[in-house]
Amino acid sequence: MKDFNTYSKEQGTGKAESGAEDLAKQMARAFEGKGEADILRAIYREAEKGRKAGTLTDAELDNFYAAVAPMLDGAKRKKLEQIVQKLKKTK
Repeated sequence: MKDFNTYSKEQGTGKAESGAEDLAKQMARAFEGKGEADILRAIYREAEKGRKAGTLTDAELDNFYAAVAPMLDGAKRKKLEQIVQKLKKTK
Protein backbone atom coordinates (compact mmCIF):
# COMPACT_ATOMS: atom_id res chain seq x y z
CA MET A 1 0.00 0.00 0.00
CA LYS A 2 1.24 3.50 -0.77
CA ASP A 3 1.97 5.75 2.14
CA PHE A 4 0.54 9.23 2.64
CA ASN A 5 3.87 10.90 1.93
CA THR A 6 4.20 9.31 -1.52
CA TYR A 7 0.62 10.27 -2.32
CA SER A 8 1.29 13.84 -1.25
CA LYS A 9 4.39 14.19 -3.44
CA GLU A 10 2.32 13.17 -6.47
CA GLN A 11 0.02 16.15 -5.88
CA GLY A 12 2.47 18.42 -7.69
CA THR A 13 3.10 16.07 -10.63
CA GLY A 14 -0.42 15.88 -12.03
CA LYS A 15 -0.77 12.34 -10.70
CA ALA A 16 -2.92 13.32 -7.73
CA GLU A 17 -6.21 12.17 -9.16
CA SER A 18 -4.88 8.84 -10.40
CA GLY A 19 -2.78 8.59 -7.21
CA ALA A 20 -5.87 8.89 -5.03
CA GLU A 21 -7.69 6.41 -7.24
CA ASP A 22 -4.75 3.99 -7.13
CA LEU A 23 -4.48 4.42 -3.36
CA ALA A 24 -8.19 3.69 -2.96
CA LYS A 25 -7.90 0.56 -5.13
CA GLN A 26 -4.84 -0.67 -3.23
CA MET A 27 -6.57 -0.05 0.06
CA ALA A 28 -9.67 -1.89 -1.15
CA ARG A 29 -7.57 -4.92 -2.15
CA ALA A 30 -5.57 -4.85 1.07
CA PHE A 31 -8.65 -4.69 3.25
CA GLU A 32 -10.92 -7.02 1.31
CA GLY A 33 -13.04 -8.98 3.75
CA LYS A 34 -12.14 -6.78 6.71
CA GLY A 35 -14.57 -4.61 8.63
CA GLU A 36 -14.76 -0.84 8.59
CA ALA A 37 -13.25 -0.60 12.07
CA ASP A 38 -10.20 -2.62 10.98
CA ILE A 39 -9.72 -0.38 7.97
CA LEU A 40 -10.00 2.84 9.97
CA ARG A 41 -7.57 1.56 12.59
CA ALA A 42 -5.01 0.64 9.93
CA ILE A 43 -5.29 4.01 8.19
CA TYR A 44 -5.02 5.84 11.51
CA ARG A 45 -2.02 3.76 12.59
CA GLU A 46 -0.12 4.51 9.37
CA ALA A 47 -0.97 8.20 9.49
CA GLU A 48 -0.01 8.41 13.16
CA LYS A 49 3.41 6.91 12.34
CA GLY A 50 3.90 9.59 9.70
CA ARG A 51 2.89 12.35 12.09
CA LYS A 52 5.26 11.16 14.82
CA ALA A 53 8.09 10.79 12.30
CA GLY A 54 7.39 14.31 11.04
CA THR A 55 6.73 13.12 7.48
CA LEU A 56 2.98 13.83 7.37
CA THR A 57 1.96 17.49 7.48
CA ASP A 58 -1.41 19.12 8.08
CA ALA A 59 -1.47 20.15 4.41
CA GLU A 60 -0.94 16.54 3.34
CA LEU A 61 -3.77 15.41 5.61
CA ASP A 62 -6.00 18.09 4.08
CA ASN A 63 -5.04 16.96 0.57
CA PHE A 64 -5.80 13.35 1.44
CA TYR A 65 -9.17 14.34 2.88
CA ALA A 66 -10.01 16.41 -0.20
CA ALA A 67 -9.17 13.51 -2.51
CA VAL A 68 -10.98 10.77 -0.58
CA ALA A 69 -14.00 12.58 0.88
CA PRO A 70 -15.96 12.84 -2.40
CA MET A 71 -15.89 9.03 -2.65
CA LEU A 72 -17.63 8.63 0.73
CA ASP A 73 -21.21 9.04 1.92
CA GLY A 74 -22.03 11.69 4.53
CA ALA A 75 -21.49 9.55 7.64
CA LYS A 76 -18.17 8.14 6.43
CA ARG A 77 -17.02 11.56 5.29
CA LYS A 78 -17.73 12.86 8.80
CA LYS A 79 -15.70 9.99 10.33
CA LEU A 80 -12.79 10.75 8.01
CA GLU A 81 -12.99 14.42 8.95
CA GLN A 82 -12.86 13.49 12.65
CA ILE A 83 -9.85 11.25 12.07
CA VAL A 84 -8.03 14.01 10.18
CA GLN A 85 -8.73 16.50 12.98
CA LYS A 86 -7.49 14.02 15.60
CA LEU A 87 -4.34 13.35 13.57
CA LYS A 88 -3.65 17.07 13.29
CA LYS A 89 -3.45 17.17 17.08
CA THR A 90 -0.96 14.24 17.07
CA LYS A 91 2.72 15.14 16.78
